[in-house]
Amino acid sequence: MIFTHPHSLLFEKKRSRPVSVTVCVSLYNYADYIRETLGSLLEQTLEAFDLAIIDDASSDASAEITCDWLKKNAERFERILLVRHDRNSGGPSAPRNTAIALSDTPFIFSLDADNTLYPRCLERCLEVIEDTGAEMVYPLIEKFGAETGILGNQNWSAEILARGNYIDNMALIRRTALEAVNGYSYMWLYGWEDFDLWCKFVEQDFQGVLVPEILARYRVHPKSLLQAHTKSRARSVTEEILERHPWLTIDLEAIT
Repeated sequence: MIFTHPHSLLFEKKRSRPVSVTVCVSLYNYADYIRETLGSLLEQTLEAFDLAIIDDASSDASAEITCDWLKKNAERFERILLVRHDRNSGGPSAPRNTAIALSDTPFIFSLDADNTLYPRCLERCLEVIEDTGAEMVYPLIEKFGAETGILGNQNWSAEILARGNYIDNMALIRRTALEAVNGYSYMWLYGWEDFDLWCKFVEQDFQGVLVPEILARYRVHPKSLLQAHTKSRARSVTEEILERHPWLTIDLEAIT
C-alpha cells in the first residue's frame, strides 16, 4: 500500500471526464520556479490529464503562488489537487507517494517543481507505454542551468543499472507497477529514491522503455542539496543501496 503523509487540502477541482494520466508535482521551496514548471504543462499536446501537486511544508511562498496560479489556469486540467503536508517529510519520497495515493489514473508522471516538460512529452510517453505494454517509459532529458547535456540516453537494462543509475525520475509509470512495490521508499540521503525505485522494478522483472526524443528539461542548480550531500556522503548512501539491492555491482572501494 502507498501511504499518504498527513496533509491539508488547499485547492481542488473535480474531474468532468475520464483521463489516463496524472502529473504528480513535488514542491518544496521552489517559489522561484513553480510558475515555469506549471507553465510547461499548459502547453502539453495531450488534451486532457490530471494534476496533483504536493507542497512538502515549504517555508517560502511556494504553496500560495501555486494556489493563485491554479485558480487562473484551472480550465486547462481535468482533476486538480493541491495539498500541503502538515510537516516537512525530509525528502521527495513522501510527497511523491502522497500524490500517487491521492490520484486514481492508470498512469503517473512524476515531476519535480524546478523541472519542465516539452509540449509533446506526455502524449509521446503515453503512446509508447500503451504500444509497448512496459511498466514505465522515460524520455531523453536536456540538462539546463549550471550544466548542459543529455540524461537517460541508454535503453533500460538491469546490467547497466547494476553499475549505477542513469534514469531520472521524470518518467511515465503504470499505477499497478508503483502499487506492486509500495511506491517510493524513504532514503536518508536526498536524491537516490528514483534509483531505488528502478531497482525494485528490476527485482519484479518490470520493463522500462526509452523514448528516444528530448521531451523534458532538468534544472541543474549551481550548489544543489543533492550535489553537496551526495559528494560528501557518497560511500554511506552507496552502502545503503547495496544493502537493499545486493545484486548491484557498484564498486564501493572506488568511492572516496
